[in-house]
Amino acid sequence: MEEDNSFFEKERDRLTAEITSGFEELLSSSNNLNRKLEEVLGMTREYETIAALWQSFHELMRSHHDEDDASGEAEPHGLPGTGGHVLAASKSGNGGAEQRQQES
Repeated sequence: MEEDNSFFEKERDRLTAEITSGFEELLSSSNNLNRKLEEVLGMTREYETIAALWQSFHELMRSHHDEDDASGEAEPHGLPGTGGHVLAASKSGNGGAEQRQQES
């Protein structure tokens, strides 16, 4: 019977050590996951700050653009050489052909 008790105790100790090892691994993995989640949350806070900054810039530019439209100014938008510059068309609507005919 002593041999049975010793086998039982050995098996109990082995299983207890295996369970303990499993819990330690679970705790380590949980801590790692917690650190990663904190990193992600920190990054999203940084993006929210940057997004708020760009949104305020966009609203400022939109209000500036709306003021230009409301004032009726017909100045072209964009800078020469960037592809956004628009040349004003002639008032006759025929691309200046009438003016060229008068000159000849």
